[in-house]
Amino acid sequence: MKQILSIGIAVLFIGAATASADWSTFVIRRTPEINDVTVSGVDAKEFLITEGGMKAGWGTNDVNGFKVGQLSTISIQRLDDPARFTAGSGPAVAPYFNIWITDGAGRFAVIANEPTDPVWRSGDKQWNMDWDFLKDQVAKVYETNDKSWLPNNGVGLTFEDLANFTILAPSVAQLTTGWDGLGTGAPRELNTNVAYGFNWVFGDTLTHYVSGDPGYVVANPRVTVVPAPGAALLGMIGLGIAGWVKRRAA
Repeated sequence: MKQILSIGIAVLFIGAATASADWSTFVIRRTPEINDVTVSGVDAKEFLITEGGMKAGWGTNDVNGFKVGQLSTISIQRLDDPARFTAGSGPAVAPYFNIWITDGAGRFAVIANEPTDPVWRSGDKQWNMDWDFLKDQVAKVYETNDKSWLPNNGVGLTFEDLANFTILAPSVAQLTTGWDGLGTGAPRELNTNVAYGFNWVFGDTLTHYVSGDPGYVVANPRVTVVPAPGAALLGMIGLGIAGWVKRRAA
């Protein structure tokens, strides 16, 4: 009975619709400062990007293995005052997100949004979006020179065009070996090459996202996914098994 109950609970978790994200901060390039802060009782992170070229990330691997089209919601809470920057500028609308994708045959790319584009600046879309909004937006493609495996050779794509690609961070070994087009600004930890499938990114290659001091203060990063139909069915089966075992044990 205990073994059946364990199987039922395990299957139930496979069908879970929300990823319980485990997030890690990391330096990508140069020496941005990352601080733990508290704002109005909320535990937050401060990312100080004081010069062009500085770059840091806040990432998770909890959505690795899911398809881009299974993304349900993406959000982060910005707690500093964006109004101190020019409206619509990089520092006013940052951070942006980077997602590692793969074709499953050893090829990787990073897809990203550009929150300075006007479409992102309606309300708080740059920090709180769902798939219905995201799917129609332009997907920037980075960190590879070989885009032949992407639709339309990686040109003029939306996130929906990339819906069937898998979210997956390259391994340390893959990033250490590298490939044509992989740059120093790729979302991976400086020196260790540890990478995360989904990342909020602070800073840029140039000066587009310099925050100064104080820096960007953010909290509660979140990414949720919708399970594949088969996984949802397994979840329901898991619930049924757990319920049956409970009744049998009563």
